[in-house]
Amino acid sequence: MFELHQLRCFVAVAEELHFGQAALRLNLSQPPVSRQIQLLEHHLAVSLFERTSRTVRLTPAGSRFLPEARRLLRLADDAARIAQRTEAGEEGRLALGFTAVSGYDFLPRLVKALTSGAPGIDLVLREMVTDEQLEALGTGWIDAGLVRPPFLRRDLQSLCALREPLLLAVPADHRLARKPKPTIRDLHEQPLIAYSPTESRYFHDLVTVLLREADVRPREVQQLSQIHSMLGLVQSGLGLALVPASAAALRFGNLTLRSIPTSPSRHVELHLAWRADNRNPALPMLHRCLQHKPL
Repeated sequence: MFELHQLRCFVAVAEELHFGQAALRLNLSQPPVSRQIQLLEHHLAVSLFERTSRTVRLTPAGSRFLPEARRLLRLADDAARIAQRTEAGEEGRLALGFTAVSGYDFLPRLVKALTSGAPGIDLVLREMVTDEQLEALGTGWIDAGLVRPPFLRRDLQSLCALREPLLLAVPADHRLARKPKPTIRDLHEQPLIAYSPTESRYFHDLVTVLLREADVRPREVQQLSQIHSMLGLVQSGLGLALVPASAAALRFGNLTLRSIPTSPSRHVELHLAWRADNRNPALPMLHRCLQHKPL
């Protein structure tokens, strides 16, 4: 079968209609160019050029072959470029898991940074709770996940992608919505919409420790796992809630989010986790977006 080098020689001669000019264009001497054309004609079993001592013209077969030769060369160049960009992490496919809360604010900013820095990456997003993401990382269904700590897995590597404070969610007409500096003590014996210890274990444990350290005992009126549902109940006046700062992106009406200092300081953490043996070239690009771009 013919080779790409023969096609390049053919296209150069076809466009120059001069073997000497084509050789200069290819940075070759004329005899090798002539030899490559002869080999190509032998492989195709057709004459591509009509040659005289003064002129070079394409045969009908050569004229029909020229656009196909150009197309094959473009495909070869594109294939090489795709392979090079994939190796550099600029193209390819990346499956990313994320928790529902991270989708409120952080994930959109991360996606924007990644798509602007590497528009050739085909990003596949999968919404899952942390335990589901850890399982999906183990099976390779996702390449990386935005998960809540802790996860003691030797096969995983991680970095902290986001640290944000907890905010106090109160109805807009509640006295704490107007208090200059509400504190965690203000939750004592107040109705609290709490987190489920099974379906939202990370937030449940975080808030439980925070309240215990402050010796605060609110009245739990509900236990939920989804923050948008909790805010809906706060809006209705059923109780108060402690939610991550990213929940402000939901913009509920008749509801106020207040800063509430804690001692010691407690932040909500979101980690990016991936398998240590994952060789997807797009992963380093995701890491760079987290470490070097303001999100």
